[in-house]
Amino acid sequence: MQIDPVNFAAELIRCPSVTPADAGALDLLEKVLTEIGFTCTRLPFQEPNTARVDNLYARLGDAAPHICFAGHTDVVPVGAADNWQKDPFSGEISDDKLWGRGAADMKGAIAAFVAATADYLSQNGKPIGSISLLITGDEEGPSVNGTIKMLDWLSTQQEVIDDCIVGEPTNPETLGEMIKIGRRGSVNTTVTIEGIQGHVAYPHRAANPVPHLVQLLERLITAKLDDGTPHFQPSNLELTGFDVGNAVTNVIPALAQARFNIRYNDIWSRDTITDWINENLNAAHDALNNAIDGENKFSLTVDINHSGEAFLTPTGTLSELAVSAVEKTLGMTPKLSTSGGTSDARFIKDHARVIEFGLVGKTMHKVDEHVRVNDIQSLTKIYQEILSGYFS
Repeated sequence: MQIDPVNFAAELIRCPSVTPADAGALDLLEKVLTEIGFTCTRLPFQEPNTARVDNLYARLGDAAPHICFAGHTDVVPVGAADNWQKDPFSGEISDDKLWGRGAADMKGAIAAFVAATADYLSQNGKPIGSISLLITGDEEGPSVNGTIKMLDWLSTQQEVIDDCIVGEPTNPETLGEMIKIGRRGSVNTTVTIEGIQGHVAYPHRAANPVPHLVQLLERLITAKLDDGTPHFQPSNLELTGFDVGNAVTNVIPALAQARFNIRYNDIWSRDTITDWINENLNAAHDALNNAIDGENKFSLTVDINHSGEAFLTPTGTLSELAVSAVEKTLGMTPKLSTSGGTSDARFIKDHARVIEFGLVGKTMHKVDEHVRVNDIQSLTKIYQEILSGYFS
């Protein structure tokens, strides 16, 4: 059975699967995968106070080695639909491009992998090993009812994945530029300083938390986290919010709150970056409070939330197969990188060797999201080359 990856991607785009809705995308994917021999299992999950999310696990074969393609059919909202040149859910093919929400992120890559698998099976038959797809509907959402839950289910079923390709759009400008072999960690922190509310004309009767918080933040943003590592850029801290909840001009507020995010490299772990945040904030807070005469001291509350830990997949067979496939198909050597944000690879890395490679991400999440038709076709050939090399 042959599958046209461009037309299949267009069909997937026509399913308006904005998180957490499925809108028929997984039904379509399951139908095609079943036709080419996969056993499909639907995995709906719902945590309390969250929306129900549907997911799909499909596997062909029951032996090792086991290579998995991981991705998501959910997409972000279209934004202002009137600003799109094309209907965002039309899957229109024009000007040698496929248009629509999800074309780059990442229905185009899903279609390419399915088509590549169908081509591989037509030419080689079933491999001595296994191919699977781990497809969630919760990557663009809270990510609590998707990949994490699916991986837990796989463990209960004693399903072991050896290697995984995540089809995120890893290429900045041109297909074949970049393969991701790791990601930085991400931690969000909310800092709250509580003082004493009062009249601005009588500051001695109040304790203004705003200057105190500003000085705390000054210590953090001027601190150097590290110089980077061979595979990672230096860690960075970025302020993302500052609020005092004060709508008037003659009141010293009682609370001041700030938020910041740190993207950290593999020098750090979840525990060590947490310790660094707490130690720096507490030291600065204590020093400032100790310099205050009288009883108008400030209290400090720190809320730390981790969304992913830094990881690196050492270069080896999987990344070498991907590099070789790109070189053979496109005649260029991709860069092995850890740049960018987070993806579901941060969960998969605890279960399998994982790399990321997909389409060009230049228009992902934007108005007029689109990808080149030739890129989808080339990505299909690259995935087929990876499969051929993997099972040889």
